Amino acid sequence: MNAPNRSGRGQRRRPMAEINVVPYIDVSLVLLIIFMVTAPMLQTGVDVELPQAEAKTVDPSQDLPIIISVNAEGELFLDTGNRGDVQIEEADLAAKVTEALAKKPGLAVLIRGDKKVDYGRVVTIMANLKNAGVPSVGLMTSPAEE
Repeated sequence: MNAPNRSGRGQRRRPMAEINVVPYIDVSLVLLIIFMVTAPMLQTGVDVELPQAEAKTVDPSQDLPIIISVNAEGELFLDTGNRGDVQIEEADLAAKVTEALAKKPGLAVLIRGDKKVDYGRVVTIMANLKNAGVPSVGLMTSPAEE
C-alpha cells in the first residue's frame, strides 16, 4: 500500500479559513479585569452641585440649615438650627451633623468659609461629611457688590 504523498508536491494545500479566537478572548478578559479594578480608583473627588442659574437665597419659612463655619485661622464652628456657633473639633463634626440630620432629615448642610481659608481645608471637610453619609453639602457666599 502506498502512503499518500505528504510532501505537498502532488497536492495543493488549501488555506485555513478559521481564525483562532482563544488568544483574543484571553486578552480581552485580562483587559476587562484591569478596567474593573482601576475604574473605582479613578473616581476620587467631592460631588458639588453647582447652580445652573443665579444663586437663590434660603427660604426663611423652611427649617434653618446646618451651617458649618470655618474662620480665617481654620477653626470650625457648628450652628444647628440658629442656636449660635459652637466651636467643634473636626473629629466630632461628622457625628454631630449626622445626629442633627437624624432628628430632621432633609435639612440643608452649608459650609461658610472665610476667603482666607485654604481651599483644601474646605474640601477636606466636605469629603469627611460625604463619607459620613451627608447627601449634599452646599457652599455659602455673600452677594457680589456692584
